[in-house]
Amino acid sequence: MSDFTRLPDLASRALGGAVVAANDESFAERENLVRPEAPVARTGFGHKGKVYDGWETRRRRTPGHDWAVVRLGVPGTVAGVVVDTAFFTGNYPPQASVDGAAIEGHCSVDELLKADWQPLLGLHDLAGNSHNVFPVHSDRRVTHVRLNIHPDGGVARLRVHGTALPDPRHLDAGPCDLAALENGAVVTGVSDEFYGRPQQLIAPGLARDMGEGWETARRRGSGNDWVEVALACEGVVTLAELDTSWFLHNAPGTASLTGTGPDGEVILLPRTRLQPDTRHRFVLDGAPGVERVRLDVFPDGGMARLRLWGRPTAAGRAALGRRWFDALPDLQALEVLGSVGVPPQVAGRLVGARPLTGELPPEVARLLDGPAG
Repeated sequence: MSDFTRLPDLASRALGGAVVAANDESFAERENLVRPEAPVARTGFGHKGKVYDGWETRRRRTPGHDWAVVRLGVPGTVAGVVVDTAFFTGNYPPQASVDGAAIEGHCSVDELLKADWQPLLGLHDLAGNSHNVFPVHSDRRVTHVRLNIHPDGGVARLRVHGTALPDPRHLDAGPCDLAALENGAVVTGVSDEFYGRPQQLIAPGLARDMGEGWETARRRGSGNDWVEVALACEGVVTLAELDTSWFLHNAPGTASLTGTGPDGEVILLPRTRLQPDTRHRFVLDGAPGVERVRLDVFPDGGMARLRLWGRPTAAGRAALGRRWFDALPDLQALEVLGSVGVPPQVAGRLVGARPLTGELPPEVARLLDGPAG
């Protein structure tokens, strides 16, 4: 994607991101880095000095640099970062870099700091009071990023835009939302996004107001509005939720769902009447596996969330599992193979041979392709 900023911010607090460690936050708290809203100008002074909506360290008098570690709300591959120095003018860092790490499970901060950190973005110059936008060229899945500022100063926000890549073992546990951003679904097309970005349709949790949904302009001509979602993987959708919460006088009058998969287009939900400010749930019987779903709203309007619950097909689970395994950094891939009983020497050969083809040991096949049946 040329404009990577249209991809989700994987570090956002709205997705569950958190700043888990920083070497210094003398002037302004580290937690501000991942707040989803845009930074604002603060007035006045507090006990620590000038108040800023961001993270700010003290003036460094020793060699080295300052840093903050962010646990991504949704692990994935990073396409670009934005180091936003809004309102930091005489106290912004002149340079910054970003590293990534992939952690298996939930480790302590001490363990995290000793992880295998790899560069995502080399040392780049920053401008003050600016959106500093940098593409990242990496195909490795990361769970954490580390922002390094050289040597010190203040940063309002860190945005880490990329593509979610879930752990497929979690999807094996039961039905999942195949349209969820956190499960790797992506909005691939939309007719209109005048009032609200369609990515919010597949965001976690309930919308807290109308501004957290997708809303089109008022349609004055013929036709209808729509949005298309590429699912986390090919799957069979068994329950659809169309949530018009908060849309009181501007919800669509009717809506339908159309899937696209190996069998071509299939109607998942025929055109159906909707109510304002309501979570609608529809059981879908006998639908085949699909890879994409288009939500058509008639004629226009707004919707808070779209949920498509179901299970991956065998082909979809295998494709997701192999994409996930191929994107793991080497050390995490070795750890994952060790967790299913693969001897270290065999694990080393398999990791070095990615992408894997041909016959695999049964425990590896189950890990990558999912449980049989």
